[in-house]
Amino acid sequence: MGQPLEWGRRYLMVRPDHFRIDYVINPYMSTHDQPDPELALKQWDSLRQAIVDADGEVEVLPQRPDSPDMVYAMNLGLAAADGRAMLSHMRFEPRRRESLTAGDWFVGQGFALGRPGSDGVGPHFESGDAFVFGDSLVVGYGPRTEADALKHLATEWNVRVRGLRIAHEGMYHLDLPFCPVDSTHAMVYPAAFDPASQTALFDLVLDPIVLTDDEAFAFSANSIVVNETIIMPSCSSRLHDVLSGLGLRVVVLDLTEFHKAGGSARCLTNPLDFPLHSITTPGGELILPA
Repeated sequence: MGQPLEWGRRYLMVRPDHFRIDYVINPYMSTHDQPDPELALKQWDSLRQAIVDADGEVEVLPQRPDSPDMVYAMNLGLAAADGRAMLSHMRFEPRRRESLTAGDWFVGQGFALGRPGSDGVGPHFESGDAFVFGDSLVVGYGPRTEADALKHLATEWNVRVRGLRIAHEGMYHLDLPFCPVDSTHAMVYPAAFDPASQTALFDLVLDPIVLTDDEAFAFSANSIVVNETIIMPSCSSRLHDVLSGLGLRVVVLDLTEFHKAGGSARCLTNPLDFPLHSITTPGGELILPA
């Protein structure tokens, strides 16, 4: 087994007081299938409590009434343990208002704030596409995050960035087909990536846990690890055996109201403690699939 992840013990969440589907920007969304507000809040609170029960911390940011997708806090910005944050620059205009509130929150918490673009100008970056894993900041690009944003991240933060090109419309953020489990294991869905990125993925992940189609589209990789607990929206008996065998306590929650807009446990939680010390390199480095 690999070593425990160095991050994932402190999270930002956005209470779903104004969660609804006003528009369609991914294959899961339909304005004719609205979430139930009371059930969504109950499911959200079960996730918050599960994090606390696993000895994690949760910060809660109020939701803007004009930003129904803001509940997916993972996409507000990339936060590092050293006090830096990179604000997301959303591809779709209806989501850009979220950044106004998120930017104020990060600054108020003492984060030094950067951004790759604003108001539609500059490369798009959405933080649901980024994780620290191994020796790099791994960033998915294609559907939401643009390749130029990876250059910005590498040089702005002086870190090694490894890009993976996402080529599946149903896996539009990296947090859908890729879930770090420990220092060597990750749940992955290779079909989400183009051929070169599939090769790069298996070079990066020493011990891949390859998901079936059914597992991937049940949002299994949209899970979070908090200390020795993995919190999941779905877990097959096969996955349960694999993850339990790694010493993890598996907690499965019903988060189906949030699946209606294309997100689950990972999308609802933004880790505030990504470590950069092991991926720092002077001037930054960008590695893209060959």
